[in-house]
Amino acid sequence: MFDIRAIRENPDHFRKAWNRRASGLGDKVDDILAHDAALRQALTDKQEAESARNANSKLIGKAKASGDEAEFERLRDEVAEAKKTIEVAGEQEEAARKELDELILGLPNLPLDEVPQGADEADNTEQKKVGAPTALGFAPKDHADLGEALGMMDFETAAKMSGARFVVLSAGLARLERALASYMLDVQTGEHGYTETSPPFLVRSDALQGTGQLPKFEIDLFKAARFDLEGFQKDMRQAQEAQLDEFREIGYQNLSSEQIRERTLNRQRDWFEKANNGEYDDPHYLIPTAEVPLTNLVRETIVDADYMPRRYTAHTPCFRSEAGSAGRDTKGMIRLHQFNKVELVSIVKDEAEGLEELERMTRCAETILERLELPYRRMLLCTGDMGFGARKTYDLEVWLPSQETYREISSCSYCGDFQGRRMNARWRPAPSADNPKPKPEFVHTLNGSGLAVGRTLVAVLENYQREDGTIGVPAVLRPYMGGLEVIG
Repeated sequence: MFDIRAIRENPDHFRKAWNRRASGLGDKVDDILAHDAALRQALTDKQEAESARNANSKLIGKAKASGDEAEFERLRDEVAEAKKTIEVAGEQEEAARKELDELILGLPNLPLDEVPQGADEADNTEQKKVGAPTALGFAPKDHADLGEALGMMDFETAAKMSGARFVVLSAGLARLERALASYMLDVQTGEHGYTETSPPFLVRSDALQGTGQLPKFEIDLFKAARFDLEGFQKDMRQAQEAQLDEFREIGYQNLSSEQIRERTLNRQRDWFEKANNGEYDDPHYLIPTAEVPLTNLVRETIVDADYMPRRYTAHTPCFRSEAGSAGRDTKGMIRLHQFNKVELVSIVKDEAEGLEELERMTRCAETILERLELPYRRMLLCTGDMGFGARKTYDLEVWLPSQETYREISSCSYCGDFQGRRMNARWRPAPSADNPKPKPEFVHTLNGSGLAVGRTLVAVLENYQREDGTIGVPAVLRPYMGGLEVIG
């Protein structure tokens, strides 16, 4: 969400920033201002009508008491007219507010000025490169061929159960995946100060709206609807009571058995029509990333200043429909519907602290790659390639020998107060002599991967492969693998 007052006061700032995201997107400012003007006009009309109604209502009694019937009728007509205006203005207010909220919720965050302008990944800027691309001395195989040859990576069986873009790992590769996650968590909690968290994997829509996945990106999510039986039964009881009241008012003796039966069936049809239309669905969504539940830990709260920054981490499965990825990375584990990731989330006070935290978080992710001795590079994303909620993003890309290129393995983003506003998450500055009662301010948030476990497994398989098809185990992972040095 955005501060509507800030848009009113400086529309050109927002117009320019959104145009840096995508040409023409800044035109939405005009729509925002139009809906905002309609909303404020409706509020003004409603308030003026309420004032007129209240004032005239007081005068009606006096006119009646004085016997002035003409004045009494005039005031009564004005009160009636005011009530109509209140009703109409209320409907206009509701419609304008809905349109304004829908518009603002669908607009991306404003990029920082230091973010390079560009259309897509081709316009991203390389910040640094660590480690030379792995030279194997033989033709590299891709991770899917390596895993299937070992008999430890099975896409065919997964497809029988779940369809395309799923995998079953077993034996040494299943243990390697667990080792990677455990190592990442140990480093992020033991050395980098993140608090390990075990969050829900199913969340409600308001949690996803808070972090920015909804309403714009519902197509990318897996939705699990639960039937609200309690709500259905409550409505059914109320409808039955209303029907009994109706029968008592009419009189049972005045209705034929066929009329009673028809009226009862009509009400039952209404209940089941609502059910069929999804009005009793209680939707939950599988998390696309642990960013969602971790960031929502501070939802609708006021965090004390001495409790910040807050740093959270979690190892969870992530679920994505990959709706816009048809034909891309169809082989292997690069782009799955379900994958594991160690997520990093930070809650900070302001932009200065947030940008410092972005550098820190990115280094926390880079540390894992460096200790695994995996070649990588850091990229500063351009305006057109950044995520919806980000103001500035670094991508870490790891070298994959089979593709002879770098592929994303972590994305670390500073989001400003974008998510804080959507979640109504605030922090309270400490009192001072100049400001003994400071007002709460919206928190600033960051998120990143520390790392994507599945893609890290892919990188280990490809960079540590041997000519005979076996896989070397990175030194830092051997304690987590029972001392095993080679898989296969």
